[in-house]
This record gives sequence, structure tokens and C-alpha cells, in this order.
Amino acid sequence: MLADLLSECFAADLEETWERERTATPVRAFAVRLHATGCSLRETTTILAELGVERSHQAVWQWVHRLADSVPDPPTAKPSRVAVDETAVKINGEWSWLYAAIDLDTKLILDVALFGRHGTDPAAAFLSGLAEKHDLSDTTFLVDQFGYRTALARLGLNGRVDYTDRNLIEKWFHTLKMRLDRFHNSWVGSRQSVRQWLALFAHYYNRLRPHQSLDNRTPADEVLN
Repeated sequence: MLADLLSECFAADLEETWERERTATPVRAFAVRLHATGCSLRETTTILAELGVERSHQAVWQWVHRLADSVPDPPTAKPSRVAVDETAVKINGEWSWLYAAIDLDTKLILDVALFGRHGTDPAAAFLSGLAEKHDLSDTTFLVDQFGYRTALARLGLNGRVDYTDRNLIEKWFHTLKMRLDRFHNSWVGSRQSVRQWLALFAHYYNRLRPHQSLDNRTPADEVLN
């Protein structure tokens, strides 16, 4: 299993991300994946050391963010049902709000975005950005009451209040928070570093993590096939 993990790499077209590095690409990809799946920087460097690769926390952190700058957007989708919601995250001791949208049928994370506040205007801005990336002409958004109904009406999008079918996004937020609890001190830094990690985590969830409900395919596989 360890050999399989070390042989795995992110998309081949990201190879240029690793140019002029002294650590082999599969090892760096393995370290980034460990971090994305919940290992702290300390735990990641300890595992690398057990494999005979001595690297600093800072080196691994740089690998994470270099890759996060290069990961592709999720594949374009034409979802029929989308759950959208926000959750509070703390950066440098201050609260921000992470907005996310998930296709309930393919489990694809359609987009994530970070805002300094929550309410109707951030919700409308997030939905507007989502409409630029995906075909939402036949989409019904499943939302709670807060801010979204007005935002949907403002943009001419369809939606309804739902507290049951949309629980998939609550589960995704729970998974995200479990990861953050492992290394939240790494978020003492810029909002850009948070956005980079979120992009990497969404990439991992969409393209690398198989889902039992999708017959062990990834959400990206489900959309593209």
C-alpha cells in the first residue's frame, strides 16, 4: 500500500510545479496528499523521515501551496440539485465565512469561496461566481432560509428551502472541520494561504477521494464519464 501511495501523483500536467526541486515528485505528491487528508505538518514530516526523507515543516508547507496554486478547477457540470451553505472559520483570530456548493448527484464540490462576512450580498456574489463556471439553467438550489432566497431571486436562479436532502453539504463541512482541527495553527497567516489550502482540499475531494456511493469512483469521474 505504501508503494502504491508513493507511486501516485497529481495530474501529469502539474509536473512543472515540481521543477527544480530536490525531492522526487512522487514523494512530494505523497506528502501533500497526507496533509490534505488530515495529517498535520509535524505528522507529515515525521512520516517522511520514517521513509528516509528529512524535510522541514516549511518545505512541506511550500509544496502544499505551490500545488494549490496549480490545481485545475472542477470539471464543468450541469447539476440538477445543488446544496449551498456557509460555515464560519477563524483566521488569525477573526471569523470569516466559507461558502461552498455541492452537486448532490455526483458529489462534486462545484466551488468554494471565502468572505469576510455572511448574508445576502456574499451569498449572491458566491452564486454569481458559480453561474460563471457551471450551467445552472436546470438547477434547483437546496438552501436554508438565511440570505439565500433573496440572493437566488436577485440572480434569477431556482431554489427551495430544504433541511433534509441538503445534508450532504453539512457532512462535507464536518469533514473539512475535522481536517482543520488537526492543523488549525497553520492558519495563522494570510487569507490567501487559506484559499490555497481550500482549493487543494476540494481538489483532493473531487479528483482523488473515491466514494462508496459512486461505486468507488471520484466525483470528477462521475461528471466526466
